Amino acid sequence: MSLNISSLKKEHLPEVFQIETQAHTHPWSIKLIGDINGRGACHHVLVKGDRVVGYFYAQNILGEVTLLNIAVHPKYHGRGYGKALLEAFLDMCAMVNAESAWLEVRESNQRAYTLYEVAGFNEVDRRKGYYPTKPGGKEDAIIMSYLFL
Repeated sequence: MSLNISSLKKEHLPEVFQIETQAHTHPWSIKLIGDINGRGACHHVLVKGDRVVGYFYAQNILGEVTLLNIAVHPKYHGRGYGKALLEAFLDMCAMVNAESAWLEVRESNQRAYTLYEVAGFNEVDRRKGYYPTKPGGKEDAIIMSYLFL
């Protein structure tokens, strides 16, 4: 079965929201997921056959692209789909002549941190106590950047 990465469309939203609620402990709201035409929006889905298995949401503001959200359906973890989405994100950044790409990741998400680091992102800062945890705690957000030369 083939994989395809394409621009997010309204018909993808139910599957994207389903993945969002299964992949994150503190998922985005349906309203945020549904805002696909926001300023600088660059949102894409990873489709296997006819099913959305992952997505990323990004925003391009004057050549600085921020990866806002990325997820793969838990059923498809460990198959390289996250890496494929991240590579597609970086390819998209290069195509729009971005100067830099930015993201933040939970301190506890070492799997994602390693994926970003291997792709060429560097840790540049931390936001102390930024992310909520269960039950009622907080954890740091690690800010990472990628510079295009």
